[in-house]
Amino acid sequence: MPTPPLFKWRHFQSDIILLNVRWYCRYALSYRELEEMIQERGVEVEHSTINRWVLKYAPELDKRIRPYLQPTNDSWRVDETYVLVKGVWKYLYRAVDSAGNTLDFMLSAKRDGKAAERFFRKVLKAFHTQSPRVITVDKNVAYPKAIKTLKGDETLKQTTQLRQKKYLNNIIEQDHRPIKRLMNASMEFKSFNTASRNAHQSLGY
Repeated sequence: MPTPPLFKWRHFQSDIILLNVRWYCRYALSYRELEEMIQERGVEVEHSTINRWVLKYAPELDKRIRPYLQPTNDSWRVDETYVLVKGVWKYLYRAVDSAGNTLDFMLSAKRDGKAAERFFRKVLKAFHTQSPRVITVDKNVAYPKAIKTLKGDETLKQTTQLRQKKYLNNIIEQDHRPIKRLMNASMEFKSFNTASRNAHQSLGY
């Protein structure tokens, strides 16, 4: 069979590459654990090679699956969590709907109104989202500022309700656990780019 252009010049078959990328994005496995698992299946591959596969193909998977994601509802849950990147704490913004379906994610160096605004704009542009009826967040003062700006330029409807109730955000707070497990398995992310690409786990490959 001819090699797909995206995998040209790779020394391994595309299905082996994609299997490793999916396993890494879906489960809390380190690269060395994946190396051991794939070797048990008769394939000799270095953990550093798997790392390069994830960095290259996780964003490609993200781009290609987005048009096929199931439509989400209009009740959003938004929160941010800390991830360690090269010894410095960064902020992973994530959003799900009231049924727990992922809306989108964004890694940011800052946790302020501008970052929150940028994240909301990203979510609204996604294929599978709709304009929210209600957005539930915690007590972070950045969120009201961002919502005010978005309503001011008519990106959000004036009728969109902002709800700052922490206990209602249990769904999204529980949903942070996979990325935390992944970080713990790797000790920490080595670069901002690596952390951002690993956040594709949020979409649950």
